[in-house]
Amino acid sequence: MTKLTLISSAIFSVLCSQSALAATVTGKVIDDKNQPIKNASIHVHGKNQSVKSNYLGQFAIEVDANSQLHISKDNYVDSRIAVSESSSNLSVSLKPTSVETVVVYASALHKNSLEMISPVSVLSGDQLRNKSKPTLGETLKGLPGVNASYFGPVSSSPIIRGLDGPRVKITQNGLDASDASRIGPDHATSSDSLAAEQIEVLRGPSTLLYGSGAIGGVVNVVDNRIPTSNIDDLTGAAEYTHDTVSNANTVAAKLETGNDGFNFHFDGTKRSGDDYQTPNFTITDDDGDVEKEDSVENTFIDSETLNFGTSYVGEHLTIGFSYGSIDTDYGIPGHEHHHEHEHEGETEEEHEEHEDEEAEEAVYAHLEQDRWQGLISYALHNNWIETINLRVGYTDYSHSEIEDGEIGTTFKNKTTEARLNVEHKFADWHGMVGYHYSDSDYDAVGEEAFTPASVTTTNALYLLEEREFGDVTIELGARIDDYKIESHISEAEHDHGHDEAEEEHDEETLDYSKSFTNLSVSAGAIWQYKPGHSIATSISHSERAPLSAELLSNGLHIATGTYELGLGYNIEGNEAHFEPENIKQETSTNLDLSFRRFSGDFGYTVNFFYNDIKNFYFQENTGLVYDEEDGLESAIGAHDDAVAVYQFTSKDAELYGIEFDAHYQITSSAMVKVFGDSTRAKLKDDEGNLPRIPANKLGSELQYDLGDLQLTLTGTHYFDQNDVTAFETQTDGYTLFDAQANYQLGLGSVDAQLYINVDNITDELGFVHSSFIKDKAPLPGRNFRFGIRGYF
Repeated sequence: MTKLTLISSAIFSVLCSQSALAATVTGKVIDDKNQPIKNASIHVHGKNQSVKSNYLGQFAIEVDANSQLHISKDNYVDSRIAVSESSSNLSVSLKPTSVETVVVYASALHKNSLEMISPVSVLSGDQLRNKSKPTLGETLKGLPGVNASYFGPVSSSPIIRGLDGPRVKITQNGLDASDASRIGPDHATSSDSLAAEQIEVLRGPSTLLYGSGAIGGVVNVVDNRIPTSNIDDLTGAAEYTHDTVSNANTVAAKLETGNDGFNFHFDGTKRSGDDYQTPNFTITDDDGDVEKEDSVENTFIDSETLNFGTSYVGEHLTIGFSYGSIDTDYGIPGHEHHHEHEHEGETEEEHEEHEDEEAEEAVYAHLEQDRWQGLISYALHNNWIETINLRVGYTDYSHSEIEDGEIGTTFKNKTTEARLNVEHKFADWHGMVGYHYSDSDYDAVGEEAFTPASVTTTNALYLLEEREFGDVTIELGARIDDYKIESHISEAEHDHGHDEAEEEHDEETLDYSKSFTNLSVSAGAIWQYKPGHSIATSISHSERAPLSAELLSNGLHIATGTYELGLGYNIEGNEAHFEPENIKQETSTNLDLSFRRFSGDFGYTVNFFYNDIKNFYFQENTGLVYDEEDGLESAIGAHDDAVAVYQFTSKDAELYGIEFDAHYQITSSAMVKVFGDSTRAKLKDDEGNLPRIPANKLGSELQYDLGDLQLTLTGTHYFDQNDVTAFETQTDGYTLFDAQANYQLGLGSVDAQLYINVDNITDELGFVHSSFIKDKAPLPGRNFRFGIRGYF
């Protein structure tokens, strides 16, 4: 309470400080040939107001003393200039670039994608709309360094540089998505790429703002559900899409309006689809029979999302809130329950009836989420504190797995989160100090509740500072977390003895509580050694405590076909005992080196990375199986219904690789791109490879504009993955070709597009190595996706 009082007092004193009066600054935006640039955006750093240049490139905007203007325009490199109340008749020259530059909201310091020290990839505008898929993983998997876990097209999470799960933080407007996708790959992410304005993928030091454990990266989904700039007119968008591979239909709509500083936002999405079709493939069932398939059963989806938001945006104060809901039913492929039936004495017809009944036991998930977010932001005039920003969120998430119309297991997660940022400028340093609070109340009830209920609380302080030294900008960051996990574990959950005499003992519970202090630091620099060319490097050191699933899991996870045990368990004979001693934090040291060129017709980004991780948490096959009658036993001679036992363990590991993309503007109408990535992930001391590491990929894309018609052809080759671990099979490579055509329609005040995509043109059979069910769920076959979208 004392801490909150001190923070409140500091904020109040700053808000009451005197400010300088505003003045009007005028200027003109031109290109490298001294021609005026129309509709360039001129924004006052740290404030909400912005203006557009007119057809002569002229603008006028109110600023405070010692302000900074940010001038941006598509296909030009952004410019930032310092101004004062006496500045006038400015001349701002923007250099052309064939790379789209966008402000990265997750960067915290208002940097665009070309100014970032940390490697970043951004999908926005038409590029995002053209590549958008129902799941976040499938939307992003074409980016260099990014792949997808792929539990069928209904559940697919991003994998960054070979890392996934808790090492990849998924946020919405900077706050945690707060779903259960980190618990299991069959749990879909709740972030909706279809309604996003922008999706950002960050690696390196800037991820420390969002959690010390995000050593893989951060995926930030940006939307405008709390408008942060004034909306003067009624605007909107609508889209309809049909996919032939799953007979799926998607309808999405958005409306925004405002008046006198008050703004309103609405968006909604409705999607429904059947099981998706694949090229012919074979699958072996539990009895060893080989069957031919041309679709993946139980991959339907029926989803609805609704989001409302409002805000008031004044000269200094912005305040707003939003509410969003998700209601989704989707099939879980490969989710089989083993039921033993006595068929002795049955006729052949009765036996077939029993088989039909068992085959109908399809399991699907029902996902519900209610999410509230609030924002208070105050921008100061001519003060060493520039802005104070508070975001708060509350998420009520529920994921139920339903069989034969009855709920088998329900996973719940209620999360409260707050993030307070104070942006400042002190002497020549510009930076941000912040406080982050998160409380996650997780519970699982049912026969597949393999992780006990737990409460995880985090309190964190972080600091990010930057300073320019001529053409070099350096960035320093630090974060300290107080991380606490609490759980009540029943003896039945960690003792697999089946002696009736132990029944009373099985009812006992164990109160478990563990605290960790995680310290993370980072340093980086970018050198703009000549216009449009830069070299960036960064090094970070971070500590991560285990999640509840990694520490406390103990149960059958049928979605992955495994029995899972956490770090806190010790196997003795056919039993697992909870003995959480000497649990060490995962410690990562990461080095990044980037080379970039973004001026003129030719550009590229090449990133090299090396990650040294001590006590790396991962699931390892124990060589044991679990049987309901006998508990844990050797896999040799075990019952057919027994499942493999995987336990989280910690060993030293290293990951390194390269990711790149390059482009060349052949003519004003044609551009060619080349992209790819390679990741090597292995345990140290020659202990083998890490499991389920994505295959390397190499691709090329050709874009051609023919008036109102835009054409794109993309080819991506995924190489063989032969670097496998024990009990893991190799995966053959495959090549996917995709084509896209967009046609701009002139419908008066409505900007409309007709489009058609042909995915997997050659109907190639491809298996995703990083998937837990790769042999049962190959990628979709040839798909014709067509639709129409319009904006007004």
